[in-house]
Amino acid sequence: MILFNKPYGVLSQFTDRGTPAARSTLSDFIDLPDVYPAGRLDLDSEGLLLLTDDGRLQARIADPRFKLPKTYLVQVEGEPGDAQLQALQFGVQLKDGPTLPAEVERIDIPDLWPRDPPVRFRKTVADSWLSLTIREGRNRQVRRMTAAVGLPTLRLVRWSIGDWTLADLPPGKWREVAA
Repeated sequence: MILFNKPYGVLSQFTDRGTPAARSTLSDFIDLPDVYPAGRLDLDSEGLLLLTDDGRLQARIADPRFKLPKTYLVQVEGEPGDAQLQALQFGVQLKDGPTLPAEVERIDIPDLWPRDPPVRFRKTVADSWLSLTIREGRNRQVRRMTAAVGLPTLRLVRWSIGDWTLADLPPGKWREVAA
């Protein structure tokens, strides 16, 4: 099993067939044969991506039926109120249906690496940080959940999947661990 800290702007795949302009992919960072991402992380999201050569393990990690917890550190625009946090905790209605309840709490600014490019700063609009844990993995789910409660996501970092975490793993680096 490979733990990789995916930087902002990197595709969660080994090749880019989507655009004429080449984008950064996993192959720019990982030169190992026969490993594949277990799940995905959007181009504009950062953080933990697991890769494995074990198809059953890959399915267990990525398949929502197993409800493996995924924790994100989320910088949002605005100051979350109790009602917004409660809505996230109970699950919010999205266009593709209600989400499962999430674990959410306000957190202090985490000690993270600088993002390149940096998140836009606006003097007149406050921002804050949340720790948000979900047990499903719909397309852009965390961003859609925070937007649904009036807190647009500015920065999204997946910190952990199950017991695996980013602890001491810089962006663009990977390490092998026992599955």
